Amino acid sequence: MSTEHPVTVSVARTILPGYTRQANAWAHAGQELAREWPGYLGSGWVRTSADSDEWNMLYRFADAESLQDWEQSEERRWWIDSAREMMETTRVERRTGIEGWFAQPGDVTVVVPETVVPPRWKQAVSIFLPFFPLSLLANFLLHPVTQGWPLVFQILVTVCILTPLMTYIFLPITTRLLQPWLQAKPRGKRHGTS
Repeated sequence: MSTEHPVTVSVARTILPGYTRQANAWAHAGQELAREWPGYLGSGWVRTSADSDEWNMLYRFADAESLQDWEQSEERRWWIDSAREMMETTRVERRTGIEGWFAQPGDVTVVVPETVVPPRWKQAVSIFLPFFPLSLLANFLLHPVTQGWPLVFQILVTVCILTPLMTYIFLPITTRLLQPWLQAKPRGKRHGTS
């Protein structure tokens, strides 16, 4: 059994004027890249105030080795390089133990909450649930009109009708209704090697 302790890294970055929205998107992209990395325990962004140009990223790994693997990865290098023109790194601190998640009292506001991306099978289920009955209904209603048409045109008409219905009405309703199930974190998330 390893005697290694979790390691938290705090990185202070100054965001250049006019890049707040891009920095938010960049922070979220970094969380998504790190999320699947072996040993990743979590991350988040904090700022001293809503209009502050200093942002602090906290990320935590199970041990120094998994942290080093992440920090030397091509994925992270690409992510860091993609933001060079909009920010500069001003401070990097590493801490072990629980104190790494805490800053001085009263000096932080969470900016980018960590989100859960549903597994593909849950995404497939959430698409199937509205699509199957809608497809049956569309075929039932359109069949009297299109029954003499070539199959490719029958399918084309059905797809042209169902695509906007699914995109703008049925998928948003379904994902809203299934959100607790779709956003539930996996119970026993494993951190194996890839």
